[in-house]
Amino acid sequence: MEYTDPTTTGSTIPSSSSSIAPSLPTAVQRPCAACKILRRRCTDRCVLAPYFPPTEPFNFIIVHRVFGASNIIKSLQDLPESRRADAVSSMIYEANARMRDPVYGCAGAISQLHKQLCDLQTELAATQAELALVQCQQQQLNESVIFLDDSNSASAWEPHWN
Repeated sequence: MEYTDPTTTGSTIPSSSSSIAPSLPTAVQRPCAACKILRRRCTDRCVLAPYFPPTEPFNFIIVHRVFGASNIIKSLQDLPESRRADAVSSMIYEANARMRDPVYGCAGAISQLHKQLCDLQTELAATQAELALVQCQQQQLNESVIFLDDSNSASAWEPHWN
């Protein structure tokens, strides 16, 4: 009986040899965070493994609480692989927002940011109007200084013309 080592390309190792068996590289594949939490066997075809690594179980816990495992899997299977990472990132963001604000979630955060944006735009408009007023006053002050200089210089030259 022979054993094919998956880490090498096509090499076979006899399994009856007890002296070689302890030195074999053991490829222990840790289950992804999703399979670990769901207590499932993580296979090579696990849809969740690329997006929920075993080092970050908290992300899956939160997403699982909000969406449920079957909905996550269905959502990912409906998407092309190129868009799945973005979808998982969005699910994590939405789940975190739902944990902070169970009623409004992301919509509450977006609404709050929109209000803050409107307030800042109003403040900017007021500041720009105040700046325009100060510039106008500065221009009027400069024109009056020039006018005073012109009128003073004209009276200073008058006696020489007479």
